[in-house]
Amino acid sequence: MTQSSSGWAFRRLGIPSIKNITNLFLVFCFIGTGLHGGIKDDVEKIIKSQYGDSIVFSMKKLSLGKQARTQIEHKVHQRFFKDFLYIWTIKQKNGEKMYGLLDNVKGLSMPITFLVFFDGKGQILNSHVIRYREPYGGEISSSKWNAQFIGRSEKSNFVVGDGIDGISGATISVYSMTTGVMKLSLLFPLIKSQL
Repeated sequence: MTQSSSGWAFRRLGIPSIKNITNLFLVFCFIGTGLHGGIKDDVEKIIKSQYGDSIVFSMKKLSLGKQARTQIEHKVHQRFFKDFLYIWTIKQKNGEKMYGLLDNVKGLSMPITFLVFFDGKGQILNSHVIRYREPYGGEISSSKWNAQFIGRSEKSNFVVGDGIDGISGATISVYSMTTGVMKLSLLFPLIKSQL
């Protein structure tokens, strides 16, 4: 039986194909507007571990304007996963504010959920992979690899191989994540007044 005829046989029996199962999984994971699978809790644990217990933080869902979104997507050749982001505003005792932007990028076949912290000037303080769903390539979750983004901003070089290290066996993830971080760096100055 050929692959196309086996696909037909599965459809006749009512058994979904692997592609359809994957698509259904993605729909269930990301349907609606809420944060699923403990992602909000994981982000807030990272915020507390990164900045201590003396901080105050709040989360909001920010809709992205079509014009800014489209402009950035064309520049980086990567789409935003949704037309909104979850953003945490973090206030320290001295009044200094930092911002955590949560987004997703597509890995080989599954989304990678990541968080980037910015200071008030739009400089990256840190980045973290919150959920990596692929069977391999998870090295982009390492703090050493993510440390490459510290200090970068909208004006920085985000070229893999020239400023950003590649990882053997994680090529797609490296490029997706790097572009995703650059995308948020370009977005930050455009949304800062709304934070």
